[in-house]
Amino acid sequence: MSSPSKLHNFFHSAATPADDTADAGRRSFVRGSVALAAGAAGLGALGLSGCGGSDMVVIPVSFSHGVASGDPQAERVILWTRVRAKDSADLRDLAVRWEVASDADFKTIVASGDAQAAAARDYTVKVDATGLQAGQKYFYRFSCESQYSPVGRTKTLPTGTTVSQVKLAVFSCANYPAGYFNVYAEAAKREDIDVAVHLGDYIYEYGRGGYASEKAAALGREVEPAGEIVALNDYRRRYAQYRADADLQRLHANVPMIAIWDDHEVCNDSWTDGAENHQPATEGDYAKRKAAAIQAYHEWMPIRSQQSAELIYRSFAFGNLLSLHMLDTRLIGREEPLDYAKYTSASGFNASAFGADLAKPNRQLLGATQTGWLQQQLSTSSATWQVLGQQVLMGRMNIPAPILFEANNPGSGVSVSAYGAIVAKAQSNPASLSAQERAILAQPSIPYNLDAWDGYAAARETVLATARQLNKNLVVLAGDTHNAWASDLQDMAGNQVGVEFATSSVTSPGFEVYLPKENPAQLAGALTQLIGPLEYADTSRRGFMVLTVTAQECRSDWVYVSTITSREYTASVGKSLKVLPGQGQRKLTAV
Repeated sequence: MSSPSKLHNFFHSAATPADDTADAGRRSFVRGSVALAAGAAGLGALGLSGCGGSDMVVIPVSFSHGVASGDPQAERVILWTRVRAKDSADLRDLAVRWEVASDADFKTIVASGDAQAAAARDYTVKVDATGLQAGQKYFYRFSCESQYSPVGRTKTLPTGTTVSQVKLAVFSCANYPAGYFNVYAEAAKREDIDVAVHLGDYIYEYGRGGYASEKAAALGREVEPAGEIVALNDYRRRYAQYRADADLQRLHANVPMIAIWDDHEVCNDSWTDGAENHQPATEGDYAKRKAAAIQAYHEWMPIRSQQSAELIYRSFAFGNLLSLHMLDTRLIGREEPLDYAKYTSASGFNASAFGADLAKPNRQLLGATQTGWLQQQLSTSSATWQVLGQQVLMGRMNIPAPILFEANNPGSGVSVSAYGAIVAKAQSNPASLSAQERAILAQPSIPYNLDAWDGYAAARETVLATARQLNKNLVVLAGDTHNAWASDLQDMAGNQVGVEFATSSVTSPGFEVYLPKENPAQLAGALTQLIGPLEYADTSRRGFMVLTVTAQECRSDWVYVSTITSREYTASVGKSLKVLPGQGQRKLTAV
């Protein structure tokens, strides 16, 4: 549910140079922070550090997009920055030096090297810093023409059988015009997070006045460029705007990130050969747009690029405790989502035709190659926990058809609350039901989000069957919907296989906007009653998850912020659930 169009799936299921400047206030902050010593107080304030004599007046280059690290392994990590000449007319490539140290004062340099900020890569710099030690914290920085970047902090992955705990902060769906990134700000305050995991929709493609932009002008968060992003420079400028956000910069500087894309890194409801929000007649060839989006993603994200830029599924081993498998459910193998509208006519819903198409055994979400790769990863990993970092809900989410049709087309069905009243009536006084009410109760429950795994039944069954046959402790992470969920994962035969923890969004609106007449607490309660495997839902708050993994349990804490329309906010844990390892215990339980 990344957009109004995606809600449809859920319930029916100008090229200019990239802009490396932020607003005047942020520029003032960066200039004022340049003089801070790199290790003056660790990284409490990002440890921005200056270089050069006190008589230096003109700063020739700018690191105004901060630093980031990502894709950590036991002995290496990706380091990222962007550096531009302060004079926007100066388009020369720049020589950059990078350093990794074991201390915040950079007295002990453990790795260093040279790189280049080139126009061909939008002046971004990515290096793979190698020769590091497993499970260690490091500090890193870049320098160019006597100017130092902010200092970042990163951490390599642990190895061996003695890893006692891993903590992941899990994010999804950050729409810049919808509000402030208070969720990122809250996570950046924490000192206990090992890795940030981003499940996609890191940016959104819409133009001004588009999706979730009602308060953008008042908040000073109208998107750049003004139009929908289609070409390479469009995507670059949008990333530049997001990455100029101070809260996101703090998060990236504080902790390494493992990221995967969803649809809005390209455009809404993308699949292998098209997208809902792409009109070839006016926006050109989809393949060219996708290639431009993928290029910008690799330029701006701290991801370790493979031989093919489209291939970003990959695994990360946290010793013998946790294997994290990051999956692409969006671009590499996904077939076009089904659409309820194609099975609905004046005579009603053609359930048999829909069911036949849904159950096709060769219907792909991951694609055959990625599926085989995942099966191999699960088979060879001996880690206690197998965690899938991916975009869309895997949990089975069937709801009564009248509710789904009402949400998609008001007046064509009944609301959640109205349906609940009919159910209560049927339980207390069934003889009093009208013919219309009986007809409503007689309609089947069907998947409410065909963009998720519910629209790819055979593909889901393959993954669950693999985990079950291999006797693995399976935990699935999901985003995309802007709401928080927790579900038991069951196969078609009803066997309990694992659990799913799904995070809310950073800013993108949830059901509180799309179903404004429903009380959020009552709606969540009704959904958990109507959907058997669903154990928890929050449909109105923005936040992130903290996943704490030990040999004894895997626990999710849902952290919510009180607002995204004010810089002043509070944060709290709204729910905690866990799963235990071993056969018979792979289900959600209270903490």
